[in-house]
Amino acid sequence: MTSHTHPWEGRHLGDRTVAYDERDAILYALAVGAPADRLDLVFEDQLRVLPTFALTLAQWAPDALGSAGAFDTSTAVHGAQRLDVIAPLPRSGKLDLSARVDRVWDKGAAAIFDVVVESDFFRATWAIFAPGCGGFGGERGPSAPAQDERTPSSTLIVPTAANQAALYRLLGDRHHMHVDPKAARAAGQPRPFLHGLATLATVSLAVADDLGAHPADLTRLEGRFAAPVFPGEELVVATWADGGRTARFEATADGRPAVRGGMAAFS
Repeated sequence: MTSHTHPWEGRHLGDRTVAYDERDAILYALAVGAPADRLDLVFEDQLRVLPTFALTLAQWAPDALGSAGAFDTSTAVHGAQRLDVIAPLPRSGKLDLSARVDRVWDKGAAAIFDVVVESDFFRATWAIFAPGCGGFGGERGPSAPAQDERTPSSTLIVPTAANQAALYRLLGDRHHMHVDPKAARAAGQPRPFLHGLATLATVSLAVADDLGAHPADLTRLEGRFAAPVFPGEELVVATWADGGRTARFEATADGRPAVRGGMAAFS
């Protein structure tokens, strides 16, 4: 049976040079839960930039795909994220980014658009789940990873702050559903909810501490977003050490699966 390619697959989404300074990197660290006494994350004299900060610099790419009409932005959701770190981010400067639609997977009633952003410092992949865009005869793509049945190596309790979504949106993802109750209800949620990338980064800080690694030494991070997290909720994170400074993880919030198929690796 012949597999068909979606017309958006391989589409170039543009090149962009993005600039930031130490203030932006520090605000980001605070917005994903870095405590004020972690001077190497929040003080310019000792600053190491969290690799996940790169995802805020590249957020324009999946937004550009939605704005171009590839899918209905009112129903599409951020399904999964991957970040591969190539080199440490400088404390401040300009990054040249290039974005494209890498693959479009046919899930029948929906499609998944893999949006890739590349630079000299990282490669990031957004998986956007878009209802109503499937059925074009393409490949289904990879299945969701099976839940780990082993006893967790650790169970971490990770708080989120009541103002965390309001802080995080200042870094670039200003979708109204994360701050405006009316917009959140229109999106099918009872109140504003935390950005998936904020949840993933917050969990990565806790996993780094659990592994005895520095969070700025992250080399790879991935996870699938299963349900929203509301600011102020406590995350329960089960981890399974894979040897060295690598762990798989699952996160729940108030009993709801929040992140599945998580993996974090540190050098």
